[in-house]
Amino acid sequence: MSKKIPLLLNKDVKKLGKAGELVQVAPGYARNYLVPKGIAYRVTPGVLKQVERRKEEERQRILAEKQQAEARKTSLETIGRFTIAKKVGENEAIFGTVTDREVAEVILQITSQEVDRRGITLPDISKLGFYKVEIKLHPEVTAEVEIQVVPE
Repeated sequence: MSKKIPLLLNKDVKKLGKAGELVQVAPGYARNYLVPKGIAYRVTPGVLKQVERRKEEERQRILAEKQQAEARKTSLETIGRFTIAKKVGENEAIFGTVTDREVAEVILQITSQEVDRRGITLPDISKLGFYKVEIKLHPEVTAEVEIQVVPE
């Protein structure tokens, strides 16, 4: 069996890898398809340095995003409690329910921080009171705040 050769992908290739990844492929596949079509480049010491530099830049970017998310978590948890006013019926039951969109709007009004509503995890809120809400700010950072539902 022939030896595999390293290539740097220029475009995403199904079942092989994403753009910018180093892959090992059969020489014929590289020589006859990937290189002539401009889908991949042969690996040289200069290309390896570029790949390492890009990986380091990506790692720094991800680290900066995580630090920013940690700062946002601290500011949200410092405030701690947000209030949402809803119409109330009998036995302190609210009309409708509190939605993630309403929570995101209240946070935006109070803190001027945009929060992705898809990252908000709400309990089933059907009465007045206090409820814990989790807000996912980053894959590794989750803030927990309290929502107070009050009558309008």
